[in-house]
Amino acid sequence: MSGSSVLFHFPFHPASRAARLALGEARIEWEDAPVRPWEDDCPVHDLNPSGLPPVFQTTERGRPLTLCELPAILGWIEDHQKGDLLLPLDAAERAEARRLTGWFERRFTDEVDAVLLHERMEKPLLKLGPPEARALRDGRDALKTHLAMLDELAATRDWLAGRRLTQADLIAAAHLSVLDYFGEVQWANWLSLKTWYSKIKSRPCFRPLLGDRFVGVPPSAWYADLDF
Repeated sequence: MSGSSVLFHFPFHPASRAARLALGEARIEWEDAPVRPWEDDCPVHDLNPSGLPPVFQTTERGRPLTLCELPAILGWIEDHQKGDLLLPLDAAERAEARRLTGWFERRFTDEVDAVLLHERMEKPLLKLGPPEARALRDGRDALKTHLAMLDELAATRDWLAGRRLTQADLIAAAHLSVLDYFGEVQWANWLSLKTWYSKIKSRPCFRPLLGDRFVGVPPSAWYADLDF
């Protein structure tokens, strides 16, 4: 598959990061194609009606195949792996992985990312002015609520959905890693979650994310540190 597959992604987009992690965990090779989806000439606009990354182009039995956005990419990975790579066979853990995935796709994205990442990342990129103190405060309060729930899960389970790593862990790590880059996660307050994050941060699939850099903003001091 090397050389015939391409992943179009924005490095600081949580769903794009989750796709990179999932493809890495599946040991699928692809050509890296970072994009800037807010620009008019972004190639993703011609590939996906929504104009959003990630988009994965590959071949299926000799024919071109375009997978638009994270759910399609995750589904394709699961379909092409022997066994249960990112979704467990156990029905309860499978359901829990999907519940957590939905949580991040909706509530976490709406309550945390849409506020904090808008203020810390989208505004500089789109030249919309400085962050607003009230919005940052509201986003950080929402983040604390979500981190408390995740910390409780991490305290009682090997992985977020149960006994093994699932797509829920990769999606959660993708979201938290972007926030961690900007120093928004105070890990000392969430020790069980910190232990979970250190495990997933040490996996080979995570290493490329630690090299990402946002122009004009250095990462948090601990961002690339595996022993943080």
